[in-house]
Amino acid sequence: MASPAPQSPAIHARDLRLTLGSGSAAVEILRGIDLTVEAGTTLALLGPSGSGKSSLMSVLTGLERASEGALDVAGADFTAMSEDGLTRARRGRIGIVLQAFHLLPTMNAQENVATPMELAGAADAWDRAAAELSAVGLGHRLDHYPAQLSGGEQQRVAIARALAPRPPLVFADEPTGNLDATTGAGIVELLFARRAETGATLVIITHDEALAARCDRIVTLADGRIAADTARTTAHP
Repeated sequence: MASPAPQSPAIHARDLRLTLGSGSAAVEILRGIDLTVEAGTTLALLGPSGSGKSSLMSVLTGLERASEGALDVAGADFTAMSEDGLTRARRGRIGIVLQAFHLLPTMNAQENVATPMELAGAADAWDRAAAELSAVGLGHRLDHYPAQLSGGEQQRVAIARALAPRPPLVFADEPTGNLDATTGAGIVELLFARRAETGATLVIITHDEALAARCDRIVTLADGRIAADTARTTAHP
């Protein structure tokens, strides 16, 4: 029996650079990032405010275009794509969980999860939304609006929204930043548990070393460069 073909990396970035402004006002944000992330792993992008980690996430997700360099994400060449192409490429490939939740206030929990899938053409969007919300412990809150939910519940909806389309790659940007310590710890457990169940690659952007230690690998950024790249020998599930 032939061996299975090797799986492509979830992320392959070469000499990524991001410069904002021009001339004397130009500011180098990313200064030559080389990064390969294998599929199915968990990675922490660690660093203080201003280190470039959130800018790197924006480039890796196609929300910001690199000024220079090459980037392949989940099998797609992000370097050569138009803005419309990047939007299409993100759909189904990348799920994003943000610190500020970004739920639509006029939609209930099920609508917040189902609507992006429905717009992408998923015929079973509503059933998948209900199933994912149940998986994050909110099966009894489908018809509740964000204002009727606690911060932890809103982040659970955001996690459900990111994972329901079953993207191969999930980014979480300071996912516990707006939560108290106890609620945040629960969200971390949930995020890692759902990632393990779906098999997605997880990239967490954080300044929290304890959270980073949950990942297989920690990439530390400083001044727009990779300052350290460490594989964890005892990563937690």
